[in-house]
Amino acid sequence: MSDATEPDETHTETERRHDRLTRVATPGPRNSLFPWPEAKGRLRIVLNYVVIVVCRISPSLRLKNWLLRRLGVTVGEGVAWGLESTPDVFFPELITVEDDAIIGYDATLLCHEFLQDEYRTGEVVVGERAMVGAGAIVLPGVEIGADAQVAANSLVVEDVPAGETVAGVPAAPLGGGDSGSRAD
Repeated sequence: MSDATEPDETHTETERRHDRLTRVATPGPRNSLFPWPEAKGRLRIVLNYVVIVVCRISPSLRLKNWLLRRLGVTVGEGVAWGLESTPDVFFPELITVEDDAIIGYDATLLCHEFLQDEYRTGEVVVGERAMVGAGAIVLPGVEIGADAQVAANSLVVEDVPAGETVAGVPAAPLGGGDSGSRAD
């Protein structure tokens, strides 16, 4: 019986993420990446890109947090960004990383998706003491709960509940039992 309800629960979670996305139609003969300067000004993107490149290669966590706050990222106390980690270049202001969270080496937090006929934006929230592993990618509209863990090289397409550990492409809960229903 529980197997029959799992797809509905997954579908509901996916719908929740999609409900948090803002869709912007981009009519015309080409895909939505072509009119990107209408989404954000060229100079803003250049500035964001330069600052993010500096953050990617800097070993200083204080400098990274300070610079990312200047771009509009909400960065809590004690946040650690691994080398080569990449916050969204177009919409960094849609990222919140709460206290003592870790964004691993070469992890990417995306707040936008350019598609054929539209682009979508959505906030990404990484909860307190959560960990996003090396090389992981978090898609727009995803919330990672407090103390949750995302394994290396995972693709996070749905919310991760507090205390949960997920892995894979797409990321799915690890382990057995009812770890996803903890009330921590």
